[in-house]
Amino acid sequence: MYLKKISLFNYKNFSEANFEFEGKIICFVGKNGIGKTNVLDAIYHLSYGKSYFNPLAVHNIKHGEEFFVIDAEFIKNDRNEQVVCSLKRGQKKVLKRNGKAYDKFSDHIGFIPLVIISPADRDLIVEGSETRRKFMDSVISQLDPHYLKQLIQYHKIMSQRNALLKYFALNRVFEKDTLSVYNEQLNGFAKYIFEKRKEFIEQFLPIFNAHHHSITGSEEAVQLVYESHLFEKDLLQLLQDNINKDRTLQYTSVGTHKDDLSFEIDGHPIKKFGSQGQQKSFLIALKLAQFEFLKKQSGVKPILLFDDIFDKLDESRVGKIIEMVNSDTFGQLFISDTHPERTEAIVKSTHQSYKIFNL
Repeated sequence: MYLKKISLFNYKNFSEANFEFEGKIICFVGKNGIGKTNVLDAIYHLSYGKSYFNPLAVHNIKHGEEFFVIDAEFIKNDRNEQVVCSLKRGQKKVLKRNGKAYDKFSDHIGFIPLVIISPADRDLIVEGSETRRKFMDSVISQLDPHYLKQLIQYHKIMSQRNALLKYFALNRVFEKDTLSVYNEQLNGFAKYIFEKRKEFIEQFLPIFNAHHHSITGSEEAVQLVYESHLFEKDLLQLLQDNINKDRTLQYTSVGTHKDDLSFEIDGHPIKKFGSQGQQKSFLIALKLAQFEFLKKQSGVKPILLFDDIFDKLDESRVGKIIEMVNSDTFGQLFISDTHPERTEAIVKSTHQSYKIFNL
């Protein structure tokens, strides 16, 4: 996977910007707030159909403007591919590939394999279970379109079930048969999601452990523990057991939408017992494992975005990561940093082709 060029119009702080890329390593350097991260986020946007940093799409439109456009040209399997993402205030976002708009954004997911490593990844440790579920789902979805469809359907049915529970409470009625229809449908989708997540963690964990060891050189025991109600019973039984609770709460309290991925170090939650350095190493290993997992499963080297590279690691560890470029581990690598000299010294040491943009 290779990004040849990208153009930004009214995207975040850019009125208009055009970048053409040569070389394996692309660096954006400059002061904080200049827009380095915004360029990386634009690339991410074209892969996932959304920003990594701003969940509300309209927030990515430059202040005072009415629309944004991101237009890029990729090379995949020796073919040129144009991908354009645009949004006008008050309208739906549009995503096009080679001039044809997608009916569903989900059909695009996985077409541009990409991994981002950013200081914002700390949310995976400090935020709630939804953030970690989204990480699992994004990795699996990039490789399995059917999984993404099942996930979308599960959430659609769950929203309908929740609306029904609210209707029951408001009207002081209860229709067991109607509810059972939703329960049956949810159970079918949940089985597939649960099995896929379980399978993913079994395959992903050894890769993660290997990367953690190579980054830290330590013998610390790190673990990713998949937590789900479905290890106890199938969803149909769980929904029946929790019906009184759900009627009181007026929403579905059990299911795969409550799953979590516990991050542990030496048997303890890393959120509470891991130092800042240990947390950073854990997250880097997690994202590098994501990169390797996608590469192995898809046969395509994902694009790797390394935002604010020195925020996470000291220079020697950054050097270790960059050395992987020499071993042909990575494909195209994008880096942002505040210090041009520091960045250039490290990328020069790889003896790979590179280009530095001073913003």
